[in-house]
Amino acid sequence: MNMEQMSLFDNRETTSPLAARLRPETLQDYVGQKHLIGEGRILRRLIEEDNISSMIFWGPPGVGKTTLARIIAKHTNAKFVEFSAVTSGIKEIKEVMAEAEQNRKMGVRTLLFADEIHRFNKAQQDAFLPYVERGSIILVGATTENPSFEINSALLSRCKVFILKALGEQDLYELLKHALQSPKGLGNTQIAIEDSHISAIARFANGDARTALNTLEMAVCNGRMNEDAVLCVDDEILSQCMNRRSLLYDKNGEEHYNLISALHKSMRNSDPDAAVYWMYRMLDGGEEPLYIARRLIRFASEDVGMADSDALPLAVAAYQACHFLGMPECDVHLAHAVVYLSMAPKSNAIYTACQECRADIRELPAEPVPLHICNAPTELMKKMDYGKGYIYAHDTDEKLTKMKCLPESLQGRRYYRPGGQGRERQVKERLKQILDWKDN
Repeated sequence: MNMEQMSLFDNRETTSPLAARLRPETLQDYVGQKHLIGEGRILRRLIEEDNISSMIFWGPPGVGKTTLARIIAKHTNAKFVEFSAVTSGIKEIKEVMAEAEQNRKMGVRTLLFADEIHRFNKAQQDAFLPYVERGSIILVGATTENPSFEINSALLSRCKVFILKALGEQDLYELLKHALQSPKGLGNTQIAIEDSHISAIARFANGDARTALNTLEMAVCNGRMNEDAVLCVDDEILSQCMNRRSLLYDKNGEEHYNLISALHKSMRNSDPDAAVYWMYRMLDGGEEPLYIARRLIRFASEDVGMADSDALPLAVAAYQACHFLGMPECDVHLAHAVVYLSMAPKSNAIYTACQECRADIRELPAEPVPLHICNAPTELMKKMDYGKGYIYAHDTDEKLTKMKCLPESLQGRRYYRPGGQGRERQVKERLKQILDWKDN
């Protein structure tokens, strides 16, 4: 980069990242989330009336959770304290809480902002609870994770949850145009960039304002200076700055469960195209291929079952192939299994049998094993009629007996009810023959 280009970034006003320099300070400058802070909306009214109660902002990265919390801090008369889950332990929390309690007695509220509140452990979250309950603090938490999973239920019940949405392409386009024009951003520099390039960055950012602004800043930083001292951003520079699409994925968070659910339900719906897509979305996000393979093994019995018993060994083989090869080579083995399972005939009869049997075991008394199917390894047990009346099925011509093997209270209970798909049709016919023979 030549000296003219370096001068773009060497003054005091531009030493911080573009996203930080352009962080809105008022509701009027805030981009997106009109369902929350549009005119007349409840959160906007609460902020403008300085009537804030404890709340959680839940949404994907780069949609303005922290920015909104700081705007609230500017509008409220409360003392503002920012906490980090990484640097704040129980001791620090208790010290701040004690000060907040003293402030409350003097009529001063404390607004405590906990960024990435899902990273606070249970003990740290518990430390907030009594002070939130007494009103010593107004807790404002920001999280990318589903609060239902990551925040203590007692604390969550005392907070209003506001869901922030990913920004639309038009929102991001306008934000990028503002960045190019604002003196706080890149407005003091002559930059040549086509509208199509700005739109491409907005699409690439996938709803994340921070990603959009960082990508723009990188593209401008690497732009070529022409003879008129104009920084030019061309296709080649832009493609280098967007060499990998930013797909939201957190292996431990809600999106993890959303994507595995999408894969499972696409296979269940016999949609191989959707199933392969969701599988690759997980791999692209860095998911461990063996995790996906384990889910396929489960699916093979839960949703295919006896309709195609080859599904289970094939899924196990896919797991072994992934173990042997790893990424990136094992993607084809996963795709093989995903397509097979998608196209296989479906039956949940095994799964239903497990669910109903589990419910009976949980809800009914634990019945003793009928004596005639108990082993009798000792003389005493034989004298107590262990094994008495047992008939060895292989000694009969039909290879069947009419012995009752369920406890007396469960006689006639049917857990496995085969369907009529695939090979399970033959199993259904076989089971009917057995039951008819035993009933005669």
